Amino acid sequence: MTMGELLRIQPSELKFPFEVRKQSSCAMQLANRTDQYVAFKVKTTNPKRYSVRPNAGVVLPYSVCNITVTMQAHKEAPSDMQCRDKFLVQSVIVPNGTTTKDINQEMFNRESEKFVDEFRLRVIFIPANPPSPVPEEDEEVSSPGTSSAEDETKNSSLSEPERSAVLKLKDEKASVNIHNDKLLGELESMRKQTGQGRFGSIFVLLVGLILGILMGYFLRIQVTLLH
Repeated sequence: MTMGELLRIQPSELKFPFEVRKQSSCAMQLANRTDQYVAFKVKTTNPKRYSVRPNAGVVLPYSVCNITVTMQAHKEAPSDMQCRDKFLVQSVIVPNGTTTKDINQEMFNRESEKFVDEFRLRVIFIPANPPSPVPEEDEEVSSPGTSSAEDETKNSSLSEPERSAVLKLKDEKASVNIHNDKLLGELESMRKQTGQGRFGSIFVLLVGLILGILMGYFLRIQVTLLH
């Protein structure tokens, strides 16, 4: 997950299940972490190979936008299975009421008085049908470095209702993250007003406990669905 001043971008890398002569898609989610309208534009170093829908738009305050990136079929596999293609997500604050039809390239031009947020994502190929590893009895938790690839593989083997349930869960999880950001912002303002006293410390502990319970709940549901 990539954290920015305007948008939370998930995932931080675009992982495509690779199979010769077949298209492949992956999802990207943009979550507005602010109370303002944020316009975005997605660019790639290889526009002929990828289709991005939508490639531009406006994310409302504390809302999310789901994007589908489709990679065109390759005639043959790269010798090293490495991809040098990259994506760039630009975002900028726009006036309330701005719509997708109002977006133009000039909005994302860097000027001294305007802040343009930028994030770069690299493309990674993963085997379309990797062999199923035999889990060890004492290894119930996978390492962080392999969790995203395993999620891609598991999602491809789910039925349509299960896949819809997983996507809905991810949206709910993103919504919780957004509200967490909003709550933390309000908490920071309260701390500035009340100082670093005992009350502020107790309040921080209570908020942290509530957020931990919420995130644990959604993670348990996700594990249940994927298994």
